[in-house]
Amino acid sequence: MILSWRRRRAARRSGMELTIPSHFKCPISLDVMKDPVALSTGITYDRESIEKWIESGNHTCPITNQVLKSLEPIPNHAIRKMIQNWCEENKSCGVERIPTPRVPVTSSEASEILSRLAVARRRGDAEGCLAAVGKVRGLVAESERNRRCVVACGAGRSLSEAFERFSAGYFGKNSVLLGEIISALAMIFPLDDEAKSHLWKASSLDTMAWFLKCGDLTGRRNAVLVMREIVSSSSQENIIALVEIEGILEALFKLVKNPICTKTTKGSLTIIYHMVTSSQSPQNEVRRRLIDMGMVFLLLEMLVDPEKGICERALGILDGLCDCEEGREKALAHPLTVPILVKKLLRVSNLATEFSISMLSKLCQCREGGERGHVLVEALQVGAFQKLLLLLQVGCGEETKEKASEVLKMLNLHRDRLECIESMDFKDLKRPF
Repeated sequence: MILSWRRRRAARRSGMELTIPSHFKCPISLDVMKDPVALSTGITYDRESIEKWIESGNHTCPITNQVLKSLEPIPNHAIRKMIQNWCEENKSCGVERIPTPRVPVTSSEASEILSRLAVARRRGDAEGCLAAVGKVRGLVAESERNRRCVVACGAGRSLSEAFERFSAGYFGKNSVLLGEIISALAMIFPLDDEAKSHLWKASSLDTMAWFLKCGDLTGRRNAVLVMREIVSSSSQENIIALVEIEGILEALFKLVKNPICTKTTKGSLTIIYHMVTSSQSPQNEVRRRLIDMGMVFLLLEMLVDPEKGICERALGILDGLCDCEEGREKALAHPLTVPILVKKLLRVSNLATEFSISMLSKLCQCREGGERGHVLVEALQVGAFQKLLLLLQVGCGEETKEKASEVLKMLNLHRDRLECIESMDFKDLKRPF
């Protein structure tokens, strides 16, 4: 119910003070009920209020304190109709009619839809699966409550099983169905381990890679999001299987270079980070391919002014690429490398600072003689010495502290070669700690 301020003021002036019937109010929120529902005790509440009460772990009626025989509230159509009629009668006082709410899905209804999906999957009925997946997507998109209900009924497992089943063999004829399934999966994160196990199968990975390389913008976005979800908690063997898919690195690089949206960029960077840093993956080959594609320069350009999530991921990948000589040489060949790394210290987050310190340590130690001196002098010129001292003062992890101390020792040997920035230049520095 929405009361127009002008109409309420006019009603008060004319002596028509509006009184809301007490049985129209929710006993919890004391507001007019938009979606009245009754519990097994017979007391009516607004759906949003009573669901929050139940989700908090309460299994009793707030008014009677009786234990609820059922946690499924029943719509009270009679009260809702009375409230709507009252709104219509008081329209002149600024009361707007409450729209008829959509009844959320029940656990039995969600289970029935997923059962139909399972039956169609076992029969190889693509059309039946497509219809069931469409219903799941519609329910999830309708409300957060529906999403939680569908997830609780095992939607992740059912959808991933169907994705694996119709990915096997020639999946081109099932591309529409597979696109709908991967779109539905992207709406019900987080996925459980059983769902992820089906998506890690070779046929499922090949299908997601196909969407990354050949799908439309929506298909590529959903494939990245689902792949990021399964990669974040995967085993080393799974990462190796992902790396070995032909064209996967090139497709991910393209999504970073030509972004679709922020989520897609973050997802692509997360997947690449796991590929680069996985202890058992063919790291040198992955790094070499990414470096040859121009990943180092691309990430450095992105780091000029990115948001926090992209900054952390980009720095993490760069740090991994700098573990090899080619990566360090490419980083040092870019004029922005050292200034960007120093700028990110204490500016973004603890994680970004750790990656920046790690990279600075690798770059300062990678060259010998005069060339190494040039790197250290450049770091001094942009204020690295003062920032590292400040970092040690405000506190950091032991490993980061050790690397910062090593870099400080190297920088100290070259301080006499130039005038360093005064520490007062950092008096207005915003610290995320």
